[in-house]
Amino acid sequence: MFVIEKNIPMTIGKKLYPFDLMEVGDSFFVPGTTPKAMTYPLAAYQKRNASTKFTTRSVDGGVRLWRVV
Repeated sequence: MFVIEKNIPMTIGKKLYPFDLMEVGDSFFVPGTTPKAMTYPLAAYQKRNASTKFTTRSVDGGVRLWRVV
């Protein structure tokens, strides 16, 4: 059985990647992942911010992501 509650504020999750803080030419490293794994987070961000563009490259130990536009 579930208890239905009213007026409970929804928590706001912490953003995992610093896309909003980046300027053109900035980059960051994501350890232990692949460019393919970054596809969804990038697509979701770019859907809300169509004027931005990013590129990713595999590097030793993970992925580096650059803002290019």
